[in-house]
Amino acid sequence: MPEGTPVELFTLTNGQGTELSAMSYGGTIVSLRVPDHAGKPGDVVLGFDSLAGYLDNTHYFGAIVGRYANRIGRGQFTLDGATFRLATNDGPHHLHGGIKGFDKVVWQAEPAVDDGAVGVAFSHTSPDGDEGYPGTLETRVRYLLTDRHELVVDYEASTDKPTPVNLTQHSYFNLAGKGDILGHELTLEADEFTPVDATLIPTGEIAPVDGTAIDFRTAKAIGSRIGDGYDHNVVLRRSGPGLVHAAHVLEPGSGRTMDVSTTEPGLQFYTGHSGFCLETQHYPDSPNQPAFPSTILRPGQRYRSRTVFAFGIRR
Repeated sequence: MPEGTPVELFTLTNGQGTELSAMSYGGTIVSLRVPDHAGKPGDVVLGFDSLAGYLDNTHYFGAIVGRYANRIGRGQFTLDGATFRLATNDGPHHLHGGIKGFDKVVWQAEPAVDDGAVGVAFSHTSPDGDEGYPGTLETRVRYLLTDRHELVVDYEASTDKPTPVNLTQHSYFNLAGKGDILGHELTLEADEFTPVDATLIPTGEIAPVDGTAIDFRTAKAIGSRIGDGYDHNVVLRRSGPGLVHAAHVLEPGSGRTMDVSTTEPGLQFYTGHSGFCLETQHYPDSPNQPAFPSTILRPGQRYRSRTVFAFGIRR
C-alpha cells in the first residue's frame, strides 16, 4: 500500500484446471480461471494486473462489499429510537459501505482447508462509528475452491451494538473471458423484484417481474433487451432457509456455465459492457423498509451467509 502496509496474494488450485487468486486488499478476487469446452482455462472475472489498478478504481472489482452492500437511502436509518447518519457516496445516498468500505481496507488473511477444499480466510475489524455505523463489527469471509469447480463464499460477523449488516461479493463475470457479455444466456429464479425510484432507492413495493425487463424466469440473452443496462434487485424463490438455486448462466461460445446458489433472500443483477455481477444479498435500503427482511445484527447473534458459484461445461 502507499503507506507501506503489505498486501498478500493467495492462489488456490483444485487440480482439475480451476485456479483462483485473491488478495488481502478488499478480500478481492483478482482472477478465476476455469476450463472451456476444449479444456482450455480462461479468466472469467474482470480485474487489473497490479495493485495500483484497484487503488484507483471505484467499481468494486472482485471485492468484498460491506458493511452494507447496495444503497441506504439518504445515508441514514433509525434503529432502536436513534438516528444514524452514514457517509454518502452515491449522490445523497450511502452505497456499498461508504467512502472507505470493506473493499478499500487490507484484511488479515490465512490459508484455510475444509473437507478437502483449499481456501483462504479473510478477517477484518470495523470499529464503532466506521462510516457512521454503530458497533464494532468482527467480520470473517472465507473462499473455498472445491474439486467440483465450486467457489464457496462463507460470511460470518458479530457485533457489540445493534447494527445493519449486508455483505456480498462483487466480482464482474465474463464467461467468454473476453469481449462483451451480451450473448450470455441468463436464468434467474425470481418471480418478483423490488422497484426503485429515479435515484435507485426501493419504493417499498415487491412487484411481479412479469412484463418487465428483469423477467429472466426462462433463459434469455443478456443483450436481448439490455437498454441502459441492469441494476436490479430480484426476490429469490424460496420455501425455507438454506441454500437455494438463484441463477444459471451459459456462454454459448466457450460452453462455460455458472450456477449460483445462496442463503440470501435477494440478488442484485448489475451489468457493464464487459462484465455482469450477480450480487447475493438482502434487499437495498432494508434498514428503512420495515416490510423487507431485517438486516439488523444484535450482540450475541452471529451473522452467517453462504453463496456458491459452481462452474461447468455444456458440451
